[in-house]
Amino acid sequence: MLYMKGLIMPKKFFISMSGSDRLAAGKTNVFFASLAGILLAVIFAAGVLHAQTPLKKAVFVPQWLPQAQFAGYYMAYETGLYTRHGIDLEILDSGFKTPSARMLEEKKADFVTMQLSEAIERRSKGLKLINIGQVSQRSALVIIAKKKNGINSLKDLNGRRLGYWRNDSPGPLQAFLKKNNLSVEIVPITSTVNLFLLDGIDAIVTMWYNEYYRILGSGIDEEELSVFLFFEHGMNLPEDGIYCLEETFSRDPQMCRDFVIASLEGWASAFAREEQAIEIVLKYMNRAHITANRPHQRWMLSRMCDIISPAGMKRPIGELDESDYNRVASMLREYKIIETIPDFKSFYMNKAAGDVKK
Repeated sequence: MLYMKGLIMPKKFFISMSGSDRLAAGKTNVFFASLAGILLAVIFAAGVLHAQTPLKKAVFVPQWLPQAQFAGYYMAYETGLYTRHGIDLEILDSGFKTPSARMLEEKKADFVTMQLSEAIERRSKGLKLINIGQVSQRSALVIIAKKKNGINSLKDLNGRRLGYWRNDSPGPLQAFLKKNNLSVEIVPITSTVNLFLLDGIDAIVTMWYNEYYRILGSGIDEEELSVFLFFEHGMNLPEDGIYCLEETFSRDPQMCRDFVIASLEGWASAFAREEQAIEIVLKYMNRAHITANRPHQRWMLSRMCDIISPAGMKRPIGELDESDYNRVASMLREYKIIETIPDFKSFYMNKAAGDVKK
């Protein structure tokens, strides 16, 4: 199978990386030059293997509406990777009314994506889900403020009004504020950045790959903003991972492994063939009647590479580091979101990351 360790985007995409990160990224650009050919070999071999075996039906639900945050899964589906790994997959959309976690709990989905913090919370409260592939390796959370309002450093946030998504877990933000000795007024917001644009709040917590681009697209120059990425300020909380129920894994661990491998190959293909991946994402967005913005989706796909395979990462993508798990779980317990920390070995059962090598 394809070895995915050190999957890095070309230097041009790391617009917010440090100098050392850009150097590390530049040294690995050659990976993408040969990736397409390797993937063809993988696809051919997998196709031969599964040609004589019946496909296994499965349902997958990403944690939100179609966008480039899930490009790797769409790419894997549209290029036949799931089929070649023996899976007859159906992809359903998620959203406020049909969150992926509920779909999993109600057994309407076999595989879902969720943020690590939410998954740990649900496991702690009795839902027997397991992580079978940790896709995100770096937090995408970021605080955005306008320099014109006198916010140029983290300490300038003290006493200010900070917008935070109403439905998001408060744990990550509370941990970030405590770590950086900040006291702010938290203002719950819904689904837009309008309150920030109209100066109704002084700063806003957003996702680097999504709302930050919307703010830039509103006409505000990057130089006018103060940008505080969580991972640059000692709070790296990996987010999106692939989950299934324990019973699904016990019943068919091979299918779980194959789903993760096909998904990781889909991400590799999406990063190697960016324009094709964006076309596929736009297709899914149009089908869901979502306003599609090509430059935004291109930005999002590039940022997804930054967080899925950061420059200098030494472990295969898809692997959940136990120290990352403990950091997130301890944060949830500290803020009384959970009472006990689920056992790591029961929570994480990835049989694929170490196998995606040859």
